[in-house]
Amino acid sequence: MNFSEQPVNPADPNTIPKFIDKLVKPPTARPRANKNYPANSYYEIQMLKSKHRFHKNFPFTEVWGYDGIVPGPTIEAKKDYTTYVKYLNRLPEKHFLPIDYSLHGVNNSAEVRTVVHLHGANVASASDGHPEAWYTKNYAATGPTFKQEVHEYTNHQPGTTLWYHDHAMGLTRLNVVAGLAGFYLLRDSSEERLQLPQGNYEIPLLIQDKSFNEDGSIFYPTELDPPFPLPVPDQLPLPNPTVTLGYVGNTILVNGKVWPILNVEPRKYRFRILNGSNRRSYNLRLSNDEKISQIGTDGGFLAATVDIGSVELNPAERVDVIIDFSNFANEEIILMNDDDEFADEHTNVIMKFTVNLPLKGEDTSQIPTLLEPAMDLHEHHAHTVRDLPLTSTLDRYGRLMLLLGDKMYHDPATEKPSLDSIEVWNLINTTPVHHPIHVHLVQFKILERRPFNVDLYVAEGKLQFTGPPEEPHDYERGWKDTVKADIGKVTKIIMHWKEHTGDYIWHCHFLEHEDHDMMRPIRVIKDAHPVTPPHSNEH
Repeated sequence: MNFSEQPVNPADPNTIPKFIDKLVKPPTARPRANKNYPANSYYEIQMLKSKHRFHKNFPFTEVWGYDGIVPGPTIEAKKDYTTYVKYLNRLPEKHFLPIDYSLHGVNNSAEVRTVVHLHGANVASASDGHPEAWYTKNYAATGPTFKQEVHEYTNHQPGTTLWYHDHAMGLTRLNVVAGLAGFYLLRDSSEERLQLPQGNYEIPLLIQDKSFNEDGSIFYPTELDPPFPLPVPDQLPLPNPTVTLGYVGNTILVNGKVWPILNVEPRKYRFRILNGSNRRSYNLRLSNDEKISQIGTDGGFLAATVDIGSVELNPAERVDVIIDFSNFANEEIILMNDDDEFADEHTNVIMKFTVNLPLKGEDTSQIPTLLEPAMDLHEHHAHTVRDLPLTSTLDRYGRLMLLLGDKMYHDPATEKPSLDSIEVWNLINTTPVHHPIHVHLVQFKILERRPFNVDLYVAEGKLQFTGPPEEPHDYERGWKDTVKADIGKVTKIIMHWKEHTGDYIWHCHFLEHEDHDMMRPIRVIKDAHPVTPPHSNEH
């Protein structure tokens, strides 16, 4: 039976025809006039319940979107020009996805809480989107760290691909699946100098996975079912619904469309690619095995363009690339996913490029060789070195709980970097899964990964390396705010804490892990004693 004869069941990927819907480029947010703020600097974005069609053969689906669309509107900003954004919660008072009231910070709070985090931003604590700075509809209730209604983004950092998403304590996984995510493109003078593809030839790509019920509504699991089965504990019945170890969908979406198609001209395009999934990682390559020109990472441009055959993106990671279609007129190219963790015949494809549009004028854009002068941090400059284990335990219901440093979120902050200090963090992964670790406020460099004796470390706390250091992958050599902490390895990163003091967090960006306490506070302090020459032996 072919697709034209077979009824489409949104719950069954076998019935869903691929490459039917055209890729949609998110609209650009428009500033609003406000006498209290400079012209063209103030935005109001509403969180709204709305209807969205993920596939032309699906019914409309209830979603929550910024300005009611999925993804939300793209905010465009300029380096060093402050942007002010008021995110208005206009959502219903009841959630349409299953809430686990056993999670920290959920039991005694309103059911629908939101707060927006600008991921990757150098921003004051009050505007960071702290998970306890949540608020309800019309600010009727606010969380303990809520300080102001308008987020102030100074944009004092290199141009790059940022994104904004919900970060409410214990609800992040649900609010993001509901649709609360969007791009924030920070531009600087380098882009004009480099003559990169722009306008219609620059397209952000938000890749997510989702599962649907037969009626087209979003499916979110309520029990510990495959692919994350766990033994049911004897002592206490599990909460129902219960948090799972991850949300893995059976369809792939790009910019809110299931397996879309993009018709392109035979010329160069710039793609800003973001993994906005809760749990799924992607290993992206082109089906014709052509090289992709990478120009940037999470934190901005690389020092020089790198030609890569594939790139791994964990949740929250971004990559800035140029694909040159000029030699592929009238060809079809699939963006493939070679990640094998949850692989199947459907989720191993992302979208299709069809090179069937006539060339509109000469392509004057460039694939530059050199991009930005390299600015590295060196380990011998570090004032503090922290050994930070990633561990696991069981919660009071017998569910697996993944932790940072064997501590719960509400335990007092142990990471208290001094303003203007340089720190090295050793992320020591003792758990059986990898974790994308995100540090708020800073961009960092990956120094190395190194295998170690996990059993010895767990038993005695001794760090014994079992192999040589491994260099970062070619595609992750730039500035990063999210890093894959590999299984059985110490992942070493280095960062400079500058400009801001106050309360921030670091956490796993597998959103189910984050909501179940794989998140810890950071308190950046203005030390009573000024930062002195480095003391690399401090631990």
